[in-house]
Parts: sequence; C-alpha cells; structure tokens
Amino acid sequence: MKSTDKNKSFTLWPYAIVVAMVCFMAYIAMFVYKAMNQDVDLVSKDYYQQEIQYQDQIDKVRRTQALGDVMLDYRSTDKTILLQMPATYQGMNLSGTITMFRPSDDSMDKQVPLQLGRDQSQLLEVNDLENGLWKVRVNFTDGKETYYSEKTIQIK
Repeated sequence: MKSTDKNKSFTLWPYAIVVAMVCFMAYIAMFVYKAMNQDVDLVSKDYYQQEIQYQDQIDKVRRTQALGDVMLDYRSTDKTILLQMPATYQGMNLSGTITMFRPSDDSMDKQVPLQLGRDQSQLLEVNDLENGLWKVRVNFTDGKETYYSEKTIQIK
C-alpha cells in the first residue's frame, strides 16, 4: 500500500521550471522589441564620409594651432559667446561658419556665418539655445588654407 502513495505524490517543480522559462523568454522578447523601436541618432548624418576625411580635419586643427588658437568665451550673465581671433590672423580675409552643435539632439544645431569686426571678434547671442552641453565649431578659410577650431561650453 505504501508504493501507491508514492506514485500519487504531486510536485510543482516541473511547472515552476516551465513558468520560469516562459517568463524569461517573455522578458527577452520585450527587450528585443524595445531595442528595435529605439531611435538611434548618429553624431552626424554623413558620419562615414567624415571619418574618411579625418586626416584633413587633423591638418586643419594643426594649421589653426600653429597660427594661434581661436578664443571662445561664454558669458552666462548676458548669454553671449565672444569669438576672438588671434592677432596672427590680422589682415587675412577670413570667411567661414560657426556651428553650435548639440551632441544629444541634432535637431537643435545652429549655424551662423563668420562675420568678424575690425577687432577680429564676433559676438554671438545664444538666448535661443537650450541649457546644456554644446560644442562650438569654427570652420574658416583665408582663401588658400582652411582652419578649424572647436570648444565645448556649458550653457546655463
């Protein structure tokens, strides 16, 4: 009679293992679904083309540093950025662009033309820029050579 009691015993272990496996598979499926629907923005749209031309960028930075680096001074009190070219650029006919680049959201990027005054400076108002981390990129030319400078600022 004891042998029949052993055969009728009920255990939850097989059901618990099956439930655990189903829960794990559901978690993985949910993770894959969320990962596939995540919006992934690259730093720039033409990232691969820029990577190929990176040596040119290094050369631009070296030329800029050889003549004196561009000074960028952010003033939080009046929300302006003062761009000051070194005296070594005096007499050069410089043209180019200033790009305010927001690493976290490329839709906030802003680009303005380089328009230096007599004292080789330009004042940029940044009232319309959101608070946070910004990279100010100055890309300019004197007609013969191209130059590049980049500074990171924290707008508060």
